[in-house]
Amino acid sequence: MMIDTHAHLYDERLAPDVQEIADNMSTDDISQIIIIGCDRQSSESALALAEKFKDFYCSVGVHPHDAVHAKQDDYQYFESVANNNKLVAIGEIGLDYHYNFSPQAIQRRVLEQQIELAASLKLPIIIHLREAYDDMKAILFQNQHYLRHGLVLHCYSGSIEFARECLKLDSVYFSFGGSITFKNTDRESVVKSLPLDRLLLETDCPYMTPVPYRGKTNYPKYIKLVAQKLSEWLPNIDISELTSNNAHALFKRLNQNNNQVL
Repeated sequence: MMIDTHAHLYDERLAPDVQEIADNMSTDDISQIIIIGCDRQSSESALALAEKFKDFYCSVGVHPHDAVHAKQDDYQYFESVANNNKLVAIGEIGLDYHYNFSPQAIQRRVLEQQIELAASLKLPIIIHLREAYDDMKAILFQNQHYLRHGLVLHCYSGSIEFARECLKLDSVYFSFGGSITFKNTDRESVVKSLPLDRLLLETDCPYMTPVPYRGKTNYPKYIKLVAQKLSEWLPNIDISELTSNNAHALFKRLNQNNNQVL
């Protein structure tokens, strides 16, 4: 059984199908799904879904696109729900210099604030990173004392060299999704360079739909296509078992399920 470590099931393209997604998880060989918050509203929606469905979990956080709108009240909300066993991480947080929907200086400040918040709550972080590798490296190493609970570089698209630098930090994981199936996307050498115990699966649904469904809405069930691609590159490895064990090692609360299903 696989774990989708990054999904946006509250998105309007997926929300009508959430019950069906939950009902079909066993058939789709999925044991758990982590729904990722990107701002206050989506974080609340992610938590509501996680509380409603037995095998859904969530993260809360402010995405770099929305960093300019981050408020202290948002952080207070994240702190107020931190003891919920369905909340497994702070994220997705990070830097995105491709779109720059928020000023870069504000992105950096909000990222550091949330890294510190995650440390105080003893939770791992989920990192979004695009075209900001130097600044991300500087921030992570300057704040490495706050990273004892681990982090994942979601939908990793960086170099082997950057990955090797990040591996000097404690408990760094690398998650791969549908983009590894795209033509002209050379991820094989990167994947093969990483320790097996640091690999995770994700869909990032409804985004990043893998081939042959690229251009259509992505669903958790397509995680099998990501796993198949990894299996081509890492033969004789049980990708489902490997990545699920890794997810449980990073997201400790996946090992608990004390919430009542509504």
